[in-house]
Amino acid sequence: MVESGLAFDSYHEVLAGPVHGVSPVRTLFSLTKLTLGAIQALVYHIRIRPEVILLTGGWANLPVALSARLLRIPIVIYLPDIEPGLTIKALQRFARKIAITVPASARFFPRGKTVVTGYPLLQSRLAADKGRALARFELDPERKTLLAFGGSRGARNINIALEQQLQRLVDSGIQVIHITGELDWERSQRQVGALAEHPHYHPFAYLRDDMGLAFAAADLALCRAGASALAELPLFGLPAILVPYPYAWRYQKVNADYLAERGAAVRLNDEDMPEKLFDTVSGLILDEARLNDMRAKSKALANPDGARRLADLLRQIGRA
Repeated sequence: MVESGLAFDSYHEVLAGPVHGVSPVRTLFSLTKLTLGAIQALVYHIRIRPEVILLTGGWANLPVALSARLLRIPIVIYLPDIEPGLTIKALQRFARKIAITVPASARFFPRGKTVVTGYPLLQSRLAADKGRALARFELDPERKTLLAFGGSRGARNINIALEQQLQRLVDSGIQVIHITGELDWERSQRQVGALAEHPHYHPFAYLRDDMGLAFAAADLALCRAGASALAELPLFGLPAILVPYPYAWRYQKVNADYLAERGAAVRLNDEDMPEKLFDTVSGLILDEARLNDMRAKSKALANPDGARRLADLLRQIGRA
């Protein structure tokens, strides 16, 4: 909450559990937890008296939504990905409005129920610029920069594929900012060996405050296709090779295809990385004309006002 300037007030938990794709015994257990969770949420709502409630998916939202309905507290749902999951599909009937990241999500909901707010971006992303980024990472301004990352926990398959091609990448004139994730840092450093000290390879376990600068420094990103990719990549006009996480149902594939179909990215399947990574990266990052075209198409999708628009929607619904 530091960047927002808002003080964090309190944190509460309610019982919940999945009822889809689990055994009958687990379903019965989850229904019991959801019932108790609704009672817990009812107590919290009576105590706190919220004017509006923001839900973002997950089974824990169900008892909160049931309690809010009983007390007639208005609900706004925010959908970060393009395609809603089962929980949001179930909860949308309780919501006054559904805030969506991109217009393509509107087709999943009744007409007039969605508002395109965009994805709420951190101020550190919005304030990042290339000059500070080049200095922060001590980059060669004459070389193209590849940013490879997989979130705070990392993406091991991306790490491994990159490590296998790292020598070829730096030898071809590319410099690499590689964010391994904290869980994969030690293994990755052992794997790259002496290349860890290469002047054009810049590895980090995780970047928190400086992630915006990493985006600003890059000419091409290699990453998963989580919801934040829909906003952070266009904010910087950053072309990307998107590798959907293969075990995340369809969410990341749909996100990746959305950007790829608009010319802002290319999709590379997880299982194809060992064979195709080098050719895909070098074929994009060393082709200035194609890179410029992808930059323009990515930038055209940018919506930097997601946080403000979502806040405005919450205020509007809360005062209605």
